[in-house]
Amino acid sequence: MPSSTVDPQQLAQRIREAIRDSGLSQREVSKQIELDETKLSKSLTGVRRLNSDELLKMARVTGVTTNWLLTGRDDGLEMTGPVRIPPNRSVEESEKALRRRRIIEEAWWLFAQRGYADVRIADIARQAGVSSPAVHYYFATKRAIFAETLRYSVKLAFDRQIASLFTIEGPVERLIELCRLQLPITEERRASWSIWLQTWADVATVDDGRKNHAEGYQRWQQMVRSIIVEGQEFGVFRLADPDALTSDLTSLIDGYGIKVMTGLVSGDRMLRHVAGYIESHLVIGKPPG
Repeated sequence: MPSSTVDPQQLAQRIREAIRDSGLSQREVSKQIELDETKLSKSLTGVRRLNSDELLKMARVTGVTTNWLLTGRDDGLEMTGPVRIPPNRSVEESEKALRRRRIIEEAWWLFAQRGYADVRIADIARQAGVSSPAVHYYFATKRAIFAETLRYSVKLAFDRQIASLFTIEGPVERLIELCRLQLPITEERRASWSIWLQTWADVATVDDGRKNHAEGYQRWQQMVRSIIVEGQEFGVFRLADPDALTSDLTSLIDGYGIKVMTGLVSGDRMLRHVAGYIESHLVIGKPPG
């Protein structure tokens, strides 16, 4: 979605709503996204637009998605919607939603760094600054927390994609940028890949979590497919089955991502090969002359 199609006033309204329902004050949000309060105030009135990095941080801190901030939609990723408080909204409800998000975020880091088997509920509670009974208040089991950390990984990836891609017009450039955003070369992205790798290993041996995995992976494939279809409509990608092209490209990225995570290849090599595949297998070559 091009940035020119985003209504500044509607964006500002959704930012205000996200802050209001986050359980955080405007000052706390300003501090956490590292944005001067005066600049944030201007963004809340539509006078100043958040840049892509600020938009990403706003989504992260308030618990919504960048897609919801930009469009008002979440397109099916249930845990990532704005914190919907009942009509009789209370501070207590906001605080509960904030505490639940913190548990998920801290568990996400622990699972990614230490592995599911080596993380206890007590570890998650300590990291989140709550008691073990408080963790069980929100989640019946450790497995239930892990399921949410996978959805959180999907949210983080989707946030990055929307925040970066909505400013890029050309389908070829957008698809290559999308692939670049998948490189496991930052601490956060490596953590996301770690959660995915653990999930893949899990669903390969037991059925538990397979539905959650399929839903998360489908969102990633839908993003790739939407750009491929757009490129075909613009006449820059070859007219082949978009589902097959999507499957081929995502499989290539998955394979290279695992190799980067295990140190077999570098992130730069992964991007070169994936971008080369797009140029040679998807992009329609210019006619001679």
